[in-house]
Amino acid sequence: MGVVRVLITGVGGFVGHHLARHLRAGGLEPLGLEREAFPSALDGVLGAGYTVDLRDRDGLAAAVAAARPSAIVHLAAQSSAARSFEQPVDTFHVNVLGTWNLLEAVRREVPRARLLVVGTGESYGPQPEGTRVAEDAPFRPVSPYAFSKAAADLGAEACAQAWGLDVVRVRAFSHTGPGQATRFAVASFAEQIAAIEGGRREPVLQVGNLEVTRDLLDVRDVVDAYRTLLERGRSGAAYNVCRGEGVRLADVAQGLIDRARVPVRCEVDQGRFRPADVPYLVGDPTTAAREVDWRARIPLGRTLDDLLEDWRERARGE
Repeated sequence: MGVVRVLITGVGGFVGHHLARHLRAGGLEPLGLEREAFPSALDGVLGAGYTVDLRDRDGLAAAVAAARPSAIVHLAAQSSAARSFEQPVDTFHVNVLGTWNLLEAVRREVPRARLLVVGTGESYGPQPEGTRVAEDAPFRPVSPYAFSKAAADLGAEACAQAWGLDVVRVRAFSHTGPGQATRFAVASFAEQIAAIEGGRREPVLQVGNLEVTRDLLDVRDVVDAYRTLLERGRSGAAYNVCRGEGVRLADVAQGLIDRARVPVRCEVDQGRFRPADVPYLVGDPTTAAREVDWRARIPLGRTLDDLLEDWRERARGE
């Protein structure tokens, strides 16, 4: 078999960057789909790029037809739970209708392609403290973002069954790492500390609700999971991509403060709180470990080291 062509929707985003490079390093040919211009950082990485909005049904079908991928990883989304409270309709349109349009494009143009539909562990909603949620748990979303991703997941399952498509669904839990935007809490902490070290901010780390527990992964483990599921995932199945261990966000913030080169103190900013949040959410990674032999391998300490150094390098380049 020749080089496998993998179309990545939302390739210009945080995870898309990492996935494209990961696939290229593994001998696959990543193709990209973005709503607007492609970032220069992907020059030489993508075999081809297609510019189209997911909400443009015919334009999306034409892009899929031109790409002729053997596999697709659907990352494109409005991915911020906090922003979804401000833009619930747009979040629904992009995440649900966009996924539906992609499913229709696959049915029309590349019905034998494998499609990895990436959802979120936040769709499960709050869980009892000390437990690990598995793929058979019901969805109980508390944000428009989580609701939209739950709807996309269920729609993908229904379309796959009705149309005979090769769809694998992913419920990815929280992840961070180099390159993440500051609208996400851990990246915001790292960016603030780098700015404090450079003398551009007061030595105060502005934080929101730290009294939550999350299953926090490194983005490099996440993209390894996506490649593994493309290759060996069971058609029609859903997989949690998670570590299976919880960490308090307060401990993550303290871990970054401990790595700072100058003294830093925390200050709670009520404006950073979500209207609704999930106090405790940890996933059960058993299915992925059993069926495709995938598990998270990068320790959280290394992730925090690399994330903070990434922001230091960005600060030096300013």
